[in-house]
Amino acid sequence: MTTRILPAVGDIDAARSVTTLLSQLPDAEPATPVGDSTQLIDTLARLAGESLDDLPEVVLVHERIGPVPALELIREVSLRFPAIGVVLITADVTPGLFSSAMESGARGVVTLPLSYEELVNRVQSAAQWSVGVRRHLSAGADVFTGPGGTVITVSGAKGGVGATVTAVQLALAAQTSGRTVALVDMDLQAGDIGSYLDVQFRRSIVDLSTITDISPRVLSDAVFSHGSGLALLLAPGDGERGEEVSDRSARQIVSALRSRYEVVVIDCGSQLQGASAAAIEMADTALLVTTPDVIAVRGAKRLVRMWDRLQIRKAEETVTVVNRFIRNTEIQPQLIEKITGTRTANTAVPANFKELQSVVDSGRLHELDSKSTVKQALWALAGELGIVKVPEKAEKSGAKNGGKFKNDRGSIGRPRIGGRDGDGRNRAATKGAS
Repeated sequence: MTTRILPAVGDIDAARSVTTLLSQLPDAEPATPVGDSTQLIDTLARLAGESLDDLPEVVLVHERIGPVPALELIREVSLRFPAIGVVLITADVTPGLFSSAMESGARGVVTLPLSYEELVNRVQSAAQWSVGVRRHLSAGADVFTGPGGTVITVSGAKGGVGATVTAVQLALAAQTSGRTVALVDMDLQAGDIGSYLDVQFRRSIVDLSTITDISPRVLSDAVFSHGSGLALLLAPGDGERGEEVSDRSARQIVSALRSRYEVVVIDCGSQLQGASAAAIEMADTALLVTTPDVIAVRGAKRLVRMWDRLQIRKAEETVTVVNRFIRNTEIQPQLIEKITGTRTANTAVPANFKELQSVVDSGRLHELDSKSTVKQALWALAGELGIVKVPEKAEKSGAKNGGKFKNDRGSIGRPRIGGRDGDGRNRAATKGAS
C-alpha cells in the first residue's frame, strides 16, 4: 500500500531534511512541503472537496510552523479531517509536550534531529491508523468527515457601517435556503446580535473559552436556538469578560462550530482582538464592510494593512462589501477596490435606512420585509458567496437569482465569490439604490 504524506514545515532547512528522509521510506509518496498553517488547511480542504479519497494518510507538522501554533494546527486538522494521521516533529521530548500533542489529536511524535528508524515507525503507525479509520467510515458509520462547514467573517471598516446587519442577513439567507447555520457574535465588548434579534440568554461564547474539548453537547448548551432557525452564539453581556476568550479558545470554538454546521457566520465588529483575529485567519471568506465615504474607506485601508502586517489575512484574500451605496456618489466600488487592494463584491447594498428602522428598533431584524431592497441585496450577496442552496429549477434554467425559499421572496444570487481562491472581478451595483 502506498502511503501519501504531506509535510507542513516552515523552515527551509528542516523541509529539505524531511523531504530527503521521506523519499527513502518504503512505499511512500511524499508531497511537496507546505510552508505555513494556512496553506496546509487550504490544501487539505481542496483535496477533500474533490474527493475524500484524495486526502493524504499522514500529515507531518513541524513545531515551528506558523502562523497558527503547531498544537493548535494539529487540533484543527484532527477536527476537520479526522481520517488523517497527524505526526508532530519537535525537538522537545518532554512528557508534558507528548501529552499535549496526544490531547490535540496527534498520532505520534518524532524528535529532532530526525532519524530514519523513528520516522518510519511513526509514519507507518499513523498510516495504518488512518487506513483503519477510512475503512470504518466507508462501512457506513455515522461519523463526521470532510472539510467541514463554510466560515464567513464579517468585519466593519469602522463602527456603524452595517457589519452586524450584514452578518445577520447573510445567516438568514443561508438558513432559509435549507442549510444549518450558526451565527456568532465575536464583537466581544460591544456585540449587538442579541439586541437585533431580541434575544436574552444567560450563556455566551465565554462559557466555551475554558473548555479544551468542546463536545456537541457542550456546544449545544452554549448555543441559543432562535425562532428563525439560526443557532446563536452570543457575545458576553459584560464587555470586560470578552478578554477571557483567547485566540486559542476562539480557534477551538470555530473548529467545533465548523464541524457541526454547514455555514458559520461570525460578526467580528470593527475592533481587532486576538479572538477575532483567529477567526478571520481561519475563515474561508473574510468580508470587510465599508460605506462609500472618505472616513470609512480610510478605515478599511488601515484595517486591511494591519491584517497584512500581522499575517492574519492578505488584502487580495479579503472581499469588501460596499454598504449604503448611492449611484451618484463620487466613491465607487472600483475606487474602493483600488485604494484598499481588496476585491469588491459584485453586489453593493443600497442606502435605505427607512426600510430597516422599524425592525432594528423593535429587535426583529429577521422579520425585515422581503420587498426591502437592502434585504434583497444582502441575500444576493449570500448567493454570490455560495452559502445558499440554489433551487434545482433555478440551476437548470440558468437564472441569475434563486426562486422562493420557504415562501420568502428575498432575492438570492448565484455563487460568484469563492473562498481565498475565488474571483469576483465583475462589479455590478444592486438596483434599488436611493
